[in-house]
Amino acid sequence: MVKSPRLLAVCTATRCTSIAVLEDGRVSGEMVMRSPRTHTNLLLPNVRRLLAGLERDIPDFDAFVAVVGPGAFTGLRVGVATVKGLATAAHRPTIAISSLLTLAAQFPASHFPICALLDARKSEVYVGRYCRQLDEPVLSHPERVMTPEQLLDEIDEETLFVGDGAIVYRPLIEARLGRRAHFAPASLAEPRAALAAALADREYRAQRTLSPGQLTPVYIRRAEAEIMSKKSGRTLPQ
Repeated sequence: MVKSPRLLAVCTATRCTSIAVLEDGRVSGEMVMRSPRTHTNLLLPNVRRLLAGLERDIPDFDAFVAVVGPGAFTGLRVGVATVKGLATAAHRPTIAISSLLTLAAQFPASHFPICALLDARKSEVYVGRYCRQLDEPVLSHPERVMTPEQLLDEIDEETLFVGDGAIVYRPLIEARLGRRAHFAPASLAEPRAALAAALADREYRAQRTLSPGQLTPVYIRRAEAEIMSKKSGRTLPQ
């Protein structure tokens, strides 16, 4: 059996910048920041700050973890590019973790199916619906982008809603489902690097890793800039 690894995880899927270090299956350090500054300005300086506080360096890690989406396009690009760069420099593998799974993993004792929602703007949400098997969230429907109304047309059972999309559309969800709708605290509405690292620990021990070149964002919906670039014949950088 593969030993529990030392992991560095980053999450930039939302406006929140999150970094965590997992060692021997336990979080030894975490930084979470919501700031008007961009992920580009925050991520690497805070990685350095966290590692300095833990007296760790990049080569000390067995693998590097990115929350690959869905979420904010620019944030995902920054997070994935950073993890690819760190892993390449250290000659280590990477691990990709879903932002929606990271949200759902916060509730191992939920008695209800879990619906993870991230606000996708344009009156849509990114959706991941999960059931529980052996206290782990298991995806019961493919991750999708859809309108809240389309989602609620599919749900008629008691469900736990989590994520910033659940906060934005809570009045609509309550109006449609009434007492069948349950909501996670607003403090748990962001996917966090610490949870992503815990999920990645299992992936590493199961030898499900990627080379840095294989790590890519998961957008689900194409960005407007990408749509316009295809129309004009230009290619955006990855």
